[in-house]
Amino acid sequence: MAQNIGTSTRSLHADDALNVVSDVAPPMHLATTFRYSDDPAKLFPVADLSDSGLDPTSHIYSRASAPNPTRFETILSALLNGTAISYSSGLSALHAALTLLNPRRISVGEGYHGCHGVIALFTRLTGLQKLPLDCPADQLEAGDVILLETPLNPKGTAYDIASYAQKAHSRGAYIIVDGTFAPPGLQDPFLWGADLVMHSGSKYFGGHSDILCGVLATQNEDWSKQLFHDRVFLGSVMGNMESWLGVRSLRTLEVRVQRQSKNTARLVQWLATALHAPNAAPGSDEAAVQSVLGEVFHASLQDEGEWLKKQMPNGFGPVFSICMKEEDLAKTLPSKLHFFQHATSLGGVESLIEWRTMSDATVDRKLLRISIGLENWEDLRNDLVKAFRELRA
Repeated sequence: MAQNIGTSTRSLHADDALNVVSDVAPPMHLATTFRYSDDPAKLFPVADLSDSGLDPTSHIYSRASAPNPTRFETILSALLNGTAISYSSGLSALHAALTLLNPRRISVGEGYHGCHGVIALFTRLTGLQKLPLDCPADQLEAGDVILLETPLNPKGTAYDIASYAQKAHSRGAYIIVDGTFAPPGLQDPFLWGADLVMHSGSKYFGGHSDILCGVLATQNEDWSKQLFHDRVFLGSVMGNMESWLGVRSLRTLEVRVQRQSKNTARLVQWLATALHAPNAAPGSDEAAVQSVLGEVFHASLQDEGEWLKKQMPNGFGPVFSICMKEEDLAKTLPSKLHFFQHATSLGGVESLIEWRTMSDATVDRKLLRISIGLENWEDLRNDLVKAFRELRA
C-alpha cells in the first residue's frame, strides 16, 4: 500500500487483499487446523516451498498461521512501516526479540517491570548482563542491545530515540524501541533509527481492555523471516479471538488515540497550571490541587527542545503520572473518583487510574498512573477537582 495513504485509511484497507468472502466485517475463524487441497497437483512438500511462494490466504496449522492473526499482522505492517509479527503478550514479544538477537549485554532504564523480569530469565539462562540505560557507549559491543521505552512507563515522559540509536549503532549494537505508549500516528521509531519496534498490543492496538497480545516490527527481511520461524517453536502465538478483536480495534486506532491524546494534553496542562498558580485563592480549584498534589509527569511538560516535537509531532501520548504529597493521599484518591476506574493496564476507551505500587514494587508509593480514555475531558477534570477537594477536607 502506498506510503502516502493516511493512517485511518490503512487501518481500514491494508488487509483488502485477504478478503476471500463477501462479508464486510471479517469473519472469525476458530479452527486450529486446515484441510489440504483435494487436487494432488496443488500439494507441495514443505521443503519445496519458498517464503515468496507462500499464500497469505492459505493455512495449515494455527501455530504457524491462521486467517485472523494474518489479517491483524497485515494491517499492523502497514501502520508500523515494517513487517509485523504478533505474539500472545507484550512480554512474549520481548522474549522473541531477545531470542533473535541473543545479546551479551542489554542497556535498559527503569521502565516496565515486566521487561526486567524477561531480562532476568535470560540472565539466568545465558548470562545476559544488564547495563544502565545511560551507560558509556564503550561498555556496549557488537550485537548488544539498547532497550528504550519511550514514552516511559509509568510516567509518560519521553527519550530521544535518535541519540540512543546513534549510540547503539556506533558500537555495532542494536536498539529495540518499546513504543507501547505512543502507537502509530504519534511516533514512528523507524524514522529515528530503531532496529526493532515493540508494542504491548493489549493497550492501544486492542483499545477496549479485552485483548492480550504483543507485536514486534522490523524492516530487516531476514529478521522477519527468522522471527516467524522462531515463533513456530516458541509457541507464543496470538489467539484467534484476540486477533479478530484486534482487527476490529485497529479500524478505529487513529481516531481513538488522537482523542485520548487531546484529552490528556488538556488535563495535564490544567493540572500543571493549577499546581504552579501563584497565590491561589482559598477555596479555589487551584488551592485544592496544591493542597494534595506534588508533581505531574508527562512528555508534554518536558523542556527538551526540537527533538521531542519532531519525534512526536501529533501528540505526546495518553498516559501520565501524578505524585501526591503523601502516600495515604495516593492510596485514597482512586476511591474518590467516579469516571476513573481503579485498575492496572492502559490504552482502553475508559479512563483508568492506578495506585501504581499495587502492581509495581519499584515505584514511589505516592505515584498514580493515569490512562485517559474517550470521556469528555471536562468531566474528567471536574471529577479530579471534586476528589482533590474531598481529600483536602
